[in-house]
Amino acid sequence: MARKAAATPALAPSGEASLSMLAGVGPAVAAKLAARGLLTLQDLWLHLPLRYEDRTALTRIQDLRNGVPAQVEGRVVAVERGMRFRPMLKVAVEDEGQGTLVLRFFHFRQQQVAQFAKGTRLRCFGTPKAGQFGLEIVHPSYQILGQHEEAALGDSLDPVYPAVEGIGPATLRKLIGQTLDRLPDEATLELLPAGWLDGLALPSLRSALLTVHRPPPDADLSALAAGRHPAQRRLAIEELLAHHLSLRRQRMALQAHHAPSLRGNGALVEQLRSSLPFALTGAQQRVFEQIRKDLAKAHPMLRLVQGDVGSGKTVVAALAAMLAVERGKQVALAAPTELLAEQHLNNLRGWLEPLGVRTAWLAGKVTGKARAKVLADVASGEAQVVVGTHALMQEAVVFADLALAIVDEQHRFGVHQRLALRDKGADGRSVPHQLVMTATPIPRTLAMSEYADLDVSAIDELPPGRTPVQTVALNNDRRPELIERIALACQEGRQVYWVCTLIEESEELDATPAQATFESLQALLPGVRVGLVHGRMKAAEKLATMVAFKAGQIDLLVATTVIEVGVDVPNASLMIIENAERLGLAQLHQLRGRVGRGSAVSRCVLLYQAPLSQMARERLETMRQTNDGFLIAEKDLELRGPGELLGTRQTGLAAFRMADLARDADMLPGVHALAERLLAEQPVVADRVVQRWIGSAVRFASA
Repeated sequence: MARKAAATPALAPSGEASLSMLAGVGPAVAAKLAARGLLTLQDLWLHLPLRYEDRTALTRIQDLRNGVPAQVEGRVVAVERGMRFRPMLKVAVEDEGQGTLVLRFFHFRQQQVAQFAKGTRLRCFGTPKAGQFGLEIVHPSYQILGQHEEAALGDSLDPVYPAVEGIGPATLRKLIGQTLDRLPDEATLELLPAGWLDGLALPSLRSALLTVHRPPPDADLSALAAGRHPAQRRLAIEELLAHHLSLRRQRMALQAHHAPSLRGNGALVEQLRSSLPFALTGAQQRVFEQIRKDLAKAHPMLRLVQGDVGSGKTVVAALAAMLAVERGKQVALAAPTELLAEQHLNNLRGWLEPLGVRTAWLAGKVTGKARAKVLADVASGEAQVVVGTHALMQEAVVFADLALAIVDEQHRFGVHQRLALRDKGADGRSVPHQLVMTATPIPRTLAMSEYADLDVSAIDELPPGRTPVQTVALNNDRRPELIERIALACQEGRQVYWVCTLIEESEELDATPAQATFESLQALLPGVRVGLVHGRMKAAEKLATMVAFKAGQIDLLVATTVIEVGVDVPNASLMIIENAERLGLAQLHQLRGRVGRGSAVSRCVLLYQAPLSQMARERLETMRQTNDGFLIAEKDLELRGPGELLGTRQTGLAAFRMADLARDADMLPGVHALAERLLAEQPVVADRVVQRWIGSAVRFASA
């Protein structure tokens, strides 16, 4: 029997009404909801299901399929408690079809163990996975049935919501049900002007919310599972609209500030360009001209420059810096690690100091009198280009006249850190221009949505002389061949990276850790100098090892993915990535970019552990087929979603409730047109749409 939605009260409360009006929401529950950002009725209306569980039918145990959620009913035939690494409870259940299923619990109480007496009837739901003795479900949801009880099956899909710490799923469902009973009528709830979504065949917002929270028995289950149901698309289009509007508003607000115009004759730029030992590529020249035009204006530049590892972003940033220095202004360049920052420093000193431009270095390891001297030079304006890590953003750092803030790999900085750097140049009258660089190519879909507050430039051409890296995928059982190849490469004077995904042994993953690999390779390659770098080492140790590798004092560097953004070693021509099936495409491509930086033919070996999942197979195949970071980024988005490409994750903006940038890319052009129209014709409505979906997260979006 289908659930009936309660009639809307004659005077439905506003969506801004406090959750304390709900039955069961006292101060303690209200505090737990508030900690999750859930304060009003509207917040719970928009606390949307992650997925659905189908408890409308029973599946025979013998018909269960690996990875496909299902509901089964049976009797307990055996119970076993064990202790391997941690406490464990295993319950074997058998149904009338004589199939047996193991239920495995890692977190359980003594009274639960008592519930599972032999012969007890259970109904349980979960996702079966292959175990040691057949299929098993880890931590199923379950219900104890009486010996002859006929328990009714569900008549609709059960929504599964994002967890709220301290509040159980059943309680959360009841609270959301109460808020749905208080939904106002369609006209009151709808924000978008009548007729603006005509032609899209989408339901009203009220109808969409009720369908998504309470799917009717005849709902299209496959469409709901795929996120393609018209109700889901109605919610997604408004969420994408809110997100886009918030970024546009942030851009408009920042560009309302004054910034120093860096228009000049470009004498320093030409001096730098003519002194470089290489010619700029067409892509570098095109992107620099875009930056030059931006910097000539009296409002802040907000530009993202993306390009593969080795495409020459740093030299473009150096040319931009010369426009500021020529006008007597200062430039800050922040990188997320000391290794990367020091690499920028060495490049900039080599290019700029012959031109008489003073470059300063500020990182955590600069201490005592040296630090005091740098801070004084920055405050006086003596230091014209200041390179560093997050240390640049500390309160003690005061610039005389910061006009250009350059942030490399911005998604690795916290949002508050980026705001702090921008504020270093804010003097009440103006803010500095901002140039953001990333070696993670941004898919077009993400650029259209996540970077609506930035102008996006792409350096999509590698400098001449760069040899494409040859990539192969090898099963782990061919490891001995690989050891021989490493020995040969080192004998020829080449250097090698071996990347591991873990530092130490793990119960959970069958992945060879870095420490064990380091010791094993030392034993197997007695004539080879082997080094080790991982994230738990002290910064000074890591830096010393990487410097020794660059200097040719280490032949084979065993490392975790800390080298993803690392030092430039042109002599390194072989990269082995162990357990490559565990990494995303963007990360694999970043790691591969550590080799192929010299003129020698370079190779990347993706060492995998069989069997491969379909997604892992597609990732490895993509890596074999192309070196194009932009194609790889598009494929990564398709396979994995936005993932860690975005710095906005810290702001709450990237955590979409309903929208999916890869799935809903077809809606983005319409969303942009809708945003333009709202900003022009209904700016108050635009604010209300943003407030509904994003609320307080907006204040961080301009970082």
